[in-house]
Amino acid sequence: MKICVFCSANSQIDAAYFQLTEELGRWAASNGHVIVFGGVNQGLMECLAKAVKEAGGQTLGVVPSIVEKTGRTSQYNDRVLTCDNLSERKQLMLDESDVFIALPGGVGTLDEVFTVAASYTIGYHQKRVILYNMLGFWDATIRMLDDLQQRGMVRGRWRDYICVANNLDEIEQLII
Repeated sequence: MKICVFCSANSQIDAAYFQLTEELGRWAASNGHVIVFGGVNQGLMECLAKAVKEAGGQTLGVVPSIVEKTGRTSQYNDRVLTCDNLSERKQLMLDESDVFIALPGGVGTLDEVFTVAASYTIGYHQKRVILYNMLGFWDATIRMLDDLQQRGMVRGRWRDYICVANNLDEIEQLII
């Protein structure tokens, strides 16, 4: 399976996120999954790619040309797809992946999660996003989505296309 992982490119975050990201990378590789990710050599992205490669797995980096020009492309990419902008990056990630996992991240990660979710609700695909709720990272987002649901702002049930997992066992069950 091709699993796209959205996550932070910031290195100045809680060390526990890096440990859990390494575990995810090793798990993905040991189960034969290909990791599709942002392809950058920083933060959780680099941590994930390194863990996948060290465990014998495969990675596909989707890298904007502006990032490539600044030398921030990960050395752990088996294959790189270069794109012109973030919209194209998200589309390539969507096209190349079967399921999405969101790790801790910022505005870019939120953009990616909600782009995939919104395109699901319109009917472009049937691919789910899993919020990997490391150390309760996604709790506030989950509360916001529940509030939007309660106010009638979400068609259907948001949990039909955005799932929440608190550990690797839950991720594995959602992917099966």
